[in-house]
Amino acid sequence: MLRNLIAALVAFLSIAILPQAAQARLQCVAYARQIGDVQISGNAREWWGNAEGRYERGQRPQPGAVLAFRGTSAMPYGHVAVVSKIVDARHVLINHANWSRPGMIERGVMAVDVSDAGDWSKVRVWYAPTKSLGLRAAPAFGFIYPGAAPADTAGTVTASVDTGNAQG
Repeated sequence: MLRNLIAALVAFLSIAILPQAAQARLQCVAYARQIGDVQISGNAREWWGNAEGRYERGQRPQPGAVLAFRGTSAMPYGHVAVVSKIVDARHVLINHANWSRPGMIERGVMAVDVSDAGDWSKVRVWYAPTKSLGLRAAPAFGFIYPGAAPADTAGTVTASVDTGNAQG
């Protein structure tokens, strides 16, 4: 009887504690917000859409920009990484978390544009367990640039009136 009670208590505590331990791992979105100037909430796959109107977005890397990856079956929540250095038009170094191992932080690792168009829509990223670029290209939206997006000024007219009296 006591043995069954202890087993049930251990099973209950294991279930109750497991979600807290899983949440304690550093995720890519929290790390990107912590080290970068792009402050967006939501899963990584939502950052591209959530950036619209708040941040400039584009297909060219720049230091401090967030590389936003799409969600896939292998990566359902997407992924985000902060660009630390441009090597050339198709190679950058990134800082990110939770790619090679749950909760693992990686700094200055290689990301390579392998898209046909050179638009960073397909990216291979350094994968620590194999000590090489990952074998599978991950689909990406592009880059979210730090700093606010410019206000939409379409249809806005700015006028000024010269109220000074010209004397000649």
